[in-house]
Amino acid sequence: MQGRMLAPELLADLSESLIDESDAVLQTRFANEQYLFFRQVFDRKAIEAVREEVFGRLLSVGEVQAPASDGVFTGVSHRESVKEGLGEFWRSVSNGQALRNVSHGSIAKDLLGRILGVPAVAHDYMFLRPAVPGRSTHLHYDHPFFARGSSRIVTAWTAYGDIPVNEGPLLVVDQSHRFDDLVAASQAVDYESNESPLVQLMQDPAELAHQRGVKLKTADFRAGDLIVFSMTLLHGSLDNCSQEGRIRLSSDVRWQPEADPVDPRYVGNDPPGTTGAGYGELNGAKPLTINWHQR
Repeated sequence: MQGRMLAPELLADLSESLIDESDAVLQTRFANEQYLFFRQVFDRKAIEAVREEVFGRLLSVGEVQAPASDGVFTGVSHRESVKEGLGEFWRSVSNGQALRNVSHGSIAKDLLGRILGVPAVAHDYMFLRPAVPGRSTHLHYDHPFFARGSSRIVTAWTAYGDIPVNEGPLLVVDQSHRFDDLVAASQAVDYESNESPLVQLMQDPAELAHQRGVKLKTADFRAGDLIVFSMTLLHGSLDNCSQEGRIRLSSDVRWQPEADPVDPRYVGNDPPGTTGAGYGELNGAKPLTINWHQR
C-alpha cells in the first residue's frame, strides 16, 4: 500500500452481508462495524454498460485501448486538448446515464434507505475514480469533506468491474471508528480549500495496524459489489499492481436521510464541490498520466 508491502497476518477479509437479511440485522451490524459489504448488488450487464460508457469517453482522449470496456491504459493521454476543459469533460463523464442508473438508481436508493432506516437521498456530486497501475489512496476518514449538512452521511463505494486485491480495491481499518484520537482530529476539520489541514494519514498502514492491534480488511471485489461505510471508518485503497495495465474503476457516492439538511456544495446539475472548483478539483478529472493529489 503506497508502495509498502503488507504482511499477510495484518490482512483479513471484509465481513459479507446479504441483501435479504432484515433491516434490523443490517442496521445493528452497521452500528457495530461501521460498514456493510454486499456482493454483486448490481447486475453485471448494468456494470458492463457503465464500463462501455466511461471507458468509451477515455478511449476518445487516447487513454484507453480498444475495446474500451477492457479498461486497459495506453500510457498516454490527449485529455488536456478537449475544448470544453478538464472539469467540464469530467462532469459530463460523471453524469453518464448508464453510470447514474447504477450509482443513483432505485437499487442503491432502496438499500441505503434500509441501512439508514429512513428514506435516503444521494448527493449529486460523484467521486468517480479510474485508477491506473501505480495509483492508490492514502488512509483517511471521510468526515472532514462532509462536515456540513446532515450528521448521518454514509459513503457507497461501487466496483465497476472485477477488482482483485492486486489491482487496488478498497481497504478498511477494522474498528477504526473507535480510535478516539484520530476520529476527534478528523472531526475538527471542515475541509474547504487547499489551505485546509491534510486529512490523509501519512503513517505506514502496517505500522498503524500493529500499534492499534487491528486488521486491515479488504477483498477480491467483483463487478457490482458495493460497500457502504460511515464517515468515521478509516479507509483507503491498495495499490493497483495490474501487470496488464488494467484500470480500476470505482465510484464514491454519499447518501443521507432525505429529511436532513444537505450541504449545497454537493447538489445540483453542476455542484461546486468541496473547494468550489466543481468536477475539475477531482483526481478523476486529471489526465491518467498525471499523479493524484493528496488532501
